[in-house]
Amino acid sequence: MRTPEPVSGDPGTDAQRAAPADTGAAARWTAGLPKAEVHLHLEGCVPPSWVGGGSGTGAAPAFTTLGEFLGHLDRSCAQVTRGEQLQHIAQAITARARESGAEHVDVIFNPSHWPAWKRDLGGFVRALDAGLAAGEEEHGVTSALCLSLLRTQPPEDSVGLVDWLLEKRPPRVVALSVDGNEAAAGPTGERFRPLFARARAAGLRTCAHAGESSGPDGVRDAVELLAAERIDHGIRAVEDAALVADLAARGTPLDVCPTSNVRLGVVPSMAAHPVERLRAAGVRVSVNTDDPQLFGTTVAGEYGACAAAFGWDRRILGEIARTSIESCFAPPDRRRELLGALDRYLADPGGTALEDGPPAQEGSR
Repeated sequence: MRTPEPVSGDPGTDAQRAAPADTGAAARWTAGLPKAEVHLHLEGCVPPSWVGGGSGTGAAPAFTTLGEFLGHLDRSCAQVTRGEQLQHIAQAITARARESGAEHVDVIFNPSHWPAWKRDLGGFVRALDAGLAAGEEEHGVTSALCLSLLRTQPPEDSVGLVDWLLEKRPPRVVALSVDGNEAAAGPTGERFRPLFARARAAGLRTCAHAGESSGPDGVRDAVELLAAERIDHGIRAVEDAALVADLAARGTPLDVCPTSNVRLGVVPSMAAHPVERLRAAGVRVSVNTDDPQLFGTTVAGEYGACAAAFGWDRRILGEIARTSIESCFAPPDRRRELLGALDRYLADPGGTALEDGPPAQEGSR
């Protein structure tokens, strides 16, 4: 993966970066904050212990490039050959979400990573639906599925997937996405533009990965050519001031995954991550895990890590949570329900409130 150019701006004062030690109360408040997770890949939720040739400890492997990471995804997803495994993965997603206060989750899945299910995409989705439904009943976490196209797959495969989606219309699959290595694929906005237009015309929601292994041009393609409602990652927009201003004016949310960006070398450190500069410039942002089983992170942990790095207080954390709920693909009634829960939580001056100062990171990584 191409290393991005350094971004400008102060990553935060020393006082902001020196957050107080986690006393437990801060982590509990952050975990209890009602929120949604909107950038979560099913492929990154396969337990590492399932991958043949591993250590058997369940520890996530180390990655230094996006290419290494995508290769691991292919190997891990190839181990999933039974519906019960998919149900287990899906139900575990809701359990992790509940622990972090994420009351809705949009799960991205890319069929190209799941070879055992190439000829049974319907069965694949039905197994996921069963697991997510069981998780909703057990944990109260609602969910939606986003079918994602791979940038580097043959164009006819992408057309076939969209044909299938529009013909079958599985109820839980509510959105079309695109992901994959932008640097390897090159500009793809024009290729996917008609497929996204078809999805929108059929009433589907849209999101797109951009601005991770591509620069600001990838984000602009996603906004202007694909008309994506949300941009997954999008952080390299910070390299183009005009684009940042445009994102802020449009209100286009960026679904940011700070730990993922650090682990894959998109940014050198959490302190250097541009999420705070983007937020301060008026861009709507949420924070998410991307691939929690592989990066060893949680949604609450991402909130805490950003609070520690950038001095985010309760007000800012509440803004981030609000963006996550407003931009999620839950039905309107569910979004209103979650926003009401968030308002009540933030208005509570009692036992769930923090003392002055930002929450610290939940645990260590």
